[in-house]
Amino acid sequence: MKPFMDEDFILENDTAKRLFHEYAENMPIIDYHCHISPKEIYEDRRFDNLAQVWLGGKNPDGTYFGDHYKWRVMRSAGISEDYVTGDRDGEDRVEKFAEALELAIGNPMVHWCNLELKRYFGVTDPLTSKNARQIYRKCTKMLRENPDTTVRGIIRRSNVKFVGTTDDPIDSLEWHERLSKEKDLGFMVCPSFRPDKALNIGKPGFREYMSKLAESVGKEKLESANDVCDALLERLHFFKKYGCRASDHGLDYIPYRPCDPEEADRIFAKKMSGEDLSVEEAEKYQTTVLLCLAEAYSKLDIVMEIHYSCLRSVNERRLAEMGPDTGFDMIGSFPAVDRLAAFLSALDKNGCCPKTVLFSLNSSDNSPIGTLLGCFQTDEIPGKIQQGTAWWFNDTKSGMEEQMRSLMNLGVFGTFIGMLTDSRSFLSYTRHEYFRRIMCNMLGKLVENGEYPANEETLRKIVEGVCCRNAERYFSIA
Repeated sequence: MKPFMDEDFILENDTAKRLFHEYAENMPIIDYHCHISPKEIYEDRRFDNLAQVWLGGKNPDGTYFGDHYKWRVMRSAGISEDYVTGDRDGEDRVEKFAEALELAIGNPMVHWCNLELKRYFGVTDPLTSKNARQIYRKCTKMLRENPDTTVRGIIRRSNVKFVGTTDDPIDSLEWHERLSKEKDLGFMVCPSFRPDKALNIGKPGFREYMSKLAESVGKEKLESANDVCDALLERLHFFKKYGCRASDHGLDYIPYRPCDPEEADRIFAKKMSGEDLSVEEAEKYQTTVLLCLAEAYSKLDIVMEIHYSCLRSVNERRLAEMGPDTGFDMIGSFPAVDRLAAFLSALDKNGCCPKTVLFSLNSSDNSPIGTLLGCFQTDEIPGKIQQGTAWWFNDTKSGMEEQMRSLMNLGVFGTFIGMLTDSRSFLSYTRHEYFRRIMCNMLGKLVENGEYPANEETLRKIVEGVCCRNAERYFSIA
């Protein structure tokens, strides 16, 4: 029997072990999409205890922060919410989390949490309900006292070269501006443009957001879809000043339904007057703004990331109690890939298709996306149109294998830009290690089964490319 999570964890043969330990293990991390706070990076936040950095809790303004993955494990194990996101003692909360984790055999949280304990705190014993309090005290002492367990210390220890945060167009980018002046930071932190609220014309809060967007560009109000586009483009250029390399669109589905500019303006005016829109009208407005932004991304060399097929906040009672982004989202099923193809085709026809990364939360889209990629590649850059790594509920061992296997079957795996954390936790960089081990094991199996040549130079190029170098090139990171 193999020991639990030893140094050759997941690596099943000699080739896999060599590829990981000699090439993948020490490559820098390009975390091109995450949800960590640039303010906390600038202030070099020091966490008070393990529960705070792991489980989070409630902010002073009533919103919540923390790792949704852990919350869902605890809720699924029947743990009371006052331990999950409430104000119970931190030591008690971690013990309750350990109780839940013991039952979660096969869940990647078992691997992620024990990797975090091992890499950042030197804890080699598996976390259990029996040792949870002892581990809590050790980790809490280190978080409070050690110079390398502040936010910046954790990022540097993780060998992170680039962090792409997620920022609203109306954000002042104050903390990015301050970080840009740090001469010895040791890593790059750049904003990513997330204009979802300006696109979600059919969702609550749209009109209020339009007032804020207008204010951000010095206007009293926005009067047309064209005004919205102009305001977003002005903000996009502002983001570019601070190193923005990517946009991100969190869509329920791809709403491709083109219309003429006058109709888009009428739809916007109708919404701003307080009238309800049909689904078709909302999609026409969204398409108009998406096409405008995509053209700008192409001109400014900004990558367009599209995340879709998520149903958010499906538990209405918990949404009312806790607000959005508190762990009540699920995989959706939408007919999206045909519209996505039409969207990319329209951009390609006009010579303004940007570098694009496509993430579907529904793994049944793996093969359709894999075939879509090949329809719009160019010689501009290897793998101009990318399938994003297994996202959110899919970044399990089997989910990553399924996504990578599909990409190998239908595309050119050696151009893949690899892993991202998509996380709100500063300890989650170990997920890059998890991904790299899974990838190296897959490659090692192909080689040792005689399904791919044992060409060390080529294998090294593929491994280092997927771990780091492809993303460096794709996002223009020096």
